[in-house]
Order: sequence, then C-alpha cells, then structure tokens
Amino acid sequence: MKTLCITLLLFFAHIGAPAAAPSASDGQQDFNWELGNWDTKLRRLSKPLSGSQEWLEYTGTTVVTPLMGKRANIVEFDVQGAAGRISGVSLRLYQPASGQWSLHFANLANGLMTEPMQGSFKQGRGTFVGQDTLNGRKIMVRFLIIPVSMDQWRFEQAYSADEGKTWEDNWIAIDTRQPPSPSARP
Repeated sequence: MKTLCITLLLFFAHIGAPAAAPSASDGQQDFNWELGNWDTKLRRLSKPLSGSQEWLEYTGTTVVTPLMGKRANIVEFDVQGAAGRISGVSLRLYQPASGQWSLHFANLANGLMTEPMQGSFKQGRGTFVGQDTLNGRKIMVRFLIIPVSMDQWRFEQAYSADEGKTWEDNWIAIDTRQPPSPSARP
C-alpha cells in the first residue's frame, strides 16, 4: 500500500509539474519568425511538368497565426493576378517525436487538403517533402523556405515525376513583412 501511495504521489506531482521548456534547437519554435502579416508576390508555372515555361504572376497577402503555444500555426494565403485568385490555408504542426513539422495545405477553390509534407529547418533553411498527385499521376513535391533577410523570405515549390531525381520549380513566392499598424505600436 505504501508503494502504491508513493507511486500515485509521484504520478500526480509529475502531471502538475510544468512542462520542460523547449530546447532552442529542437525545432518547436522554427516558424516564430513568420508570425504576423506579409505582402506576397507569387510566380506560378501555369502547367507544371508539361514542358511549359509560362509563368503567372500574383500579388496579395499572407497572415500567419500561432496555435498551441507556437508548436502549430495557420497560414492564410490570398493572392490575385491576371489568371485569377488563389486562396488557401496551411496548417503546420510540430511533431516532437521526430523533431519535424508536417505541412498541410488546402486550396479553397476545391476545399481539399493535400497530403502533408514533412521536414525541418537546418541552418535557417526549411526543406519539406511529400507525395502528391498531378493530373492523375503520383509525383513528389518539395517545399523550400529560404531567408532573404529578416523581413523577407522566399518559398519555392517543385515537383518531381521521377522519385526526386530531378525537380521542376513551379511556385516561387517572396513574402515581405508588413510594417506594424499604428494601433499595434506601444
């Protein structure tokens, strides 16, 4: 009985104990730099993996909002151009067991969520890879997040039809941080 009481006390003490602070290098805070509002300029290949070199241009905004103690976030993406409008949402979730993030994207035009991409940041650069389908065929997709400056980042998406041997860029976005609104200043 005494052993059971001690075990229960230790168990409840552990439950009530604050969680250990995340390590600066474990990846849980890798997207903190992106929280906030951004101006977005996008170039998108009109017909990926077809040999076409026609690029379409869009401008708009991206808003990144933290969730779950910044171990998850929601990205609201909305751009327009001569070819129309692209609106979507991305849910990013940190996976403590692997130290990686999963990125889930839904285009509001069809309301479907893509298969998640998995990856992490190394030396300030994010690399995420996953599977997708394009015109009925299985492809690989790679998403790179590259710092240009503290207030500007480049996002590159590429497809591969040969299991990652070669990649074709089809989405290049440059996000520039919007200045804080006057009401947000102290």
